[in-house]
Amino acid sequence: MAQPRDFGFGPEETMLRDSVRRFLDQKAPIDRIRALVAADHHAAYESPEPPARWDEGLWKDVVELGWTALAVPERAGGAGMKLVAVAALAEEIGRHAFPSPLLATLHATFVLAAASTAAANTWLGRIAAGDAASLAFAGENGSWESESVGVTAREEGDGVFLDGAAHYVLDARKSAFFVVAAKNAAGVGLHAVPSDAAGLSIVPDRIVDLTRDQARLVFRGVRIDRASIIAPPPSGGDALRRALPALLTIAAADIAGAAEWQLQTTVEYAKLRTQFDRPLGFFQAVKHPIVNMMLAIDETRSLVYNAAAAFDHEPERAEAFARMAKASASDTAAFCSSRSVQLHGGIGFTWESDLHLYFKRQLHSQFLFGDGILHRRKLAESM
Repeated sequence: MAQPRDFGFGPEETMLRDSVRRFLDQKAPIDRIRALVAADHHAAYESPEPPARWDEGLWKDVVELGWTALAVPERAGGAGMKLVAVAALAEEIGRHAFPSPLLATLHATFVLAAASTAAANTWLGRIAAGDAASLAFAGENGSWESESVGVTAREEGDGVFLDGAAHYVLDARKSAFFVVAAKNAAGVGLHAVPSDAAGLSIVPDRIVDLTRDQARLVFRGVRIDRASIIAPPPSGGDALRRALPALLTIAAADIAGAAEWQLQTTVEYAKLRTQFDRPLGFFQAVKHPIVNMMLAIDETRSLVYNAAAAFDHEPERAEAFARMAKASASDTAAFCSSRSVQLHGGIGFTWESDLHLYFKRQLHSQFLFGDGILHRRKLAESM
């Protein structure tokens, strides 16, 4: 099926995007985000345990607004909206650098939906009801490929026991449960593991991004009952591959939104800051990088919605388009971050400037699910 006009972005998607933007403008302005995650440099980077700050009251509002149910299929009690709508939501989350487990939960949602089992529907229902979730399938080497899975599964009696470690788990300390990839001789399976499961340890990582947290999950004989087996091996690996285009598209949309904030903030500063009795924006050395930022963002945003539309209407092309989107987004994250800081001059390097929150978030997002180099290599290998 060919893609529809305008990527299928119609009135419902426009209404969703606008409502999300209004809510976050009111409830999560940049001064509130700064107070929440960056009020104190020492608390952020020198405390014994890395912080995982978020507003749980705002999370309840998000749940009531139905954002967690947005991508949950109707069969599991969700709204069943298309990826193009989810991309619009993710872009606004990035634009506001909103500290919440929403993007991690959306990632888990698409993997559960791809599994399409009775157990997966049960856990999707929990997401629709407001439980936050995250994926746990990256290996120690940082690869998200199935062969790098570091958790093993063994069957004993009426249960399955998990051992090993899953690395780089996004917003782990905000999540109610995890979708865990584990391997045995038959291949990779998927399992739902509550965050308070016996034998599970959540070991926080210290990362530069203040708007997210990250952790390593260590499994020591964690027992999983049969009802929590989302996809038995080897079908778990297949579900991950089917969901991958959605994961890449959501990550790229978040980058596009954050880059748009960097652009608009830099434009406003260039209008107000004067040098040699003229606004900074008067000088070509400032104008040209700003235009290049705009062009980079437009390229990334176009590729994001193209990938989302392919996932919705042309699944056979979705992976290639999603890799293109993430490759572009990773490059845009690096470029817009460096230009925004440079064009703000000395103030751009300070803790008091809001730029560092976005710079650090973009640095994390640049490598989430792989950077531009990785995805261009994957695209080349597929040709």
